[in-house]
Amino acid sequence: MIPNILAERYASSEMRDIWSPAGKVRYERELWIAVLKGQKELGLSVSPGAIEAYERVIDQVDLESIRQREAASRHDVKARIEEFCALAGFEEIHRGMTSRDLTENVEQLQTARALDVVRKKTAATLARIAEKAEEFKAQVFPGRTHNVPAQPTTFGKRLAMYGEEMLHAANTLERVAATYPVRGIKGAVGTQLDLKTLFDNDKSKVDQLEASVVRHLGFSHSLQAVGQVYPRSLDHEVIASLVGIASGPSNLARSLRLMAGHETASEGFAPGQTGSSAMPHKMNSRSCERVNGFLVLLRGYEAMAAALAGDQWHEGDVSCSVVRRVALADSFFAIDGLFETFLTVLGQMEVYPAVIDRENAAYFPFLSSTTLLMEAVRTGAGREAAHKSIKKHAIDTVKELRTGAITTNNFAERLGEDSEFPLNQEEIQSVIDRAAELTGLAQEQVGDFSNAVKQYLSPLDPAWQEYRPGQIL
Repeated sequence: MIPNILAERYASSEMRDIWSPAGKVRYERELWIAVLKGQKELGLSVSPGAIEAYERVIDQVDLESIRQREAASRHDVKARIEEFCALAGFEEIHRGMTSRDLTENVEQLQTARALDVVRKKTAATLARIAEKAEEFKAQVFPGRTHNVPAQPTTFGKRLAMYGEEMLHAANTLERVAATYPVRGIKGAVGTQLDLKTLFDNDKSKVDQLEASVVRHLGFSHSLQAVGQVYPRSLDHEVIASLVGIASGPSNLARSLRLMAGHETASEGFAPGQTGSSAMPHKMNSRSCERVNGFLVLLRGYEAMAAALAGDQWHEGDVSCSVVRRVALADSFFAIDGLFETFLTVLGQMEVYPAVIDRENAAYFPFLSSTTLLMEAVRTGAGREAAHKSIKKHAIDTVKELRTGAITTNNFAERLGEDSEFPLNQEEIQSVIDRAAELTGLAQEQVGDFSNAVKQYLSPLDPAWQEYRPGQIL
């Protein structure tokens, strides 16, 4: 069998188990038994020993035998019914049910359990980003817009910026998980006709069975007026939330790749790791590149899910099956691989203050330009005239540095000698030397972010934020 690369190479065993073919068969068998038990409790006749017989063979999953049955029947659910009944020696399951009563609920169960794994790793990731942001909240750093030095910031503020993006997505994920409804046992077109018939038109028993199934699956509520399939817009909502969760880590990974090019920070380099087979000196940001790649995959799966939303024929059809078989499981394998990789990056990430200090020395005269402009305005100078003077000397200095005409940044001296600019050289240098002050409220913003993360984590399982990734390839 050709392996699923996402599952085998990148995802954790916890996520693989949820979506494994054998695991899905077992979930289906659990559901069949739960329905059968509910039907018996509500007075439906069940052969003596049948439930116990099904329970004894629930773990005997022979995928090849099921495949052979499906090849004959051309129906996957019929094949799995026949296999389970043959093992148990009874034909009691699936009464009052249609195929979609089984597959829809089980796929939603897998989705809900996979969402819990995502929620756990989201909590762990946010906790680590907040921890790193606090660690480096005072590390002054050249802020860049358009990838060009702009104003001073701190490394911790940059981490908090992307962490806040993820935090917003995490709140959306919590809403999606909390309001996600299961289809329930609704029958061929959603009217529950067959169950109503089985229970001699007793609606209360149909409702009781539905409630017991919802409890068994671990959901808070089920859809009421659903057809044969649950709305595929739910799949899109789930996968879109995964794209949102991945965006903050992907942005941070992109920034780390760019910082690695300036040697100010990196994702770390493990002992024995090889960056290039041809160039021994290279230490590539391979893990961050992988994180960016996972987001590309997730965007693709979201597009697939979006194409199915609003495309339902009457009460339902199965044209979506081939797409959903790929998009649902692989979306969770991709986000899980992203978390395993990104948490590894957060654990191994390195920052290089000596290189940052050199960058600060080179760029700070320019990074101070907006503060110099405001100081000039405070003295009564016209903003546009002061802006013109600063711009002229900054551009002239940059040009000469780039051509080698000068080797040190003399922007402060040039500006101080400009009779049209109201500040003298000493006043200009005093502004440039106030490095920490020029980061504005960066450190306070890191604190605000950390507090917001603590508030988000407070109602969740405390063990979640302690999660650490497995070993990645």
